[in-house]
Amino acid sequence: MKTLQYRLILTPEPEGGYTVNVPAIRGCVTYGETVEEAIAMAKDAIEGCLAVLQEEGEPIPADDSNTLEYSLRLETEYA
Repeated sequence: MKTLQYRLILTPEPEGGYTVNVPAIRGCVTYGETVEEAIAMAKDAIEGCLAVLQEEGEPIPADDSNTLEYSLRLETEYA
């Protein structure tokens, strides 16, 4: 069994909850009411997407554990 690590992007939705995108896996998107549920749903979505890719003979995307990501807070008059 191989361990893969994928980056998750959780976006809060105006009506509540979080949409989760997995950038390394095209089309892998899910939703959860809380952060914890969103992460659990993302795990299920990733496993499902990887199973479909394998069934279709497509390559499994490399994990993105070496990706660095930063958020920068900037005060500006242009926003």
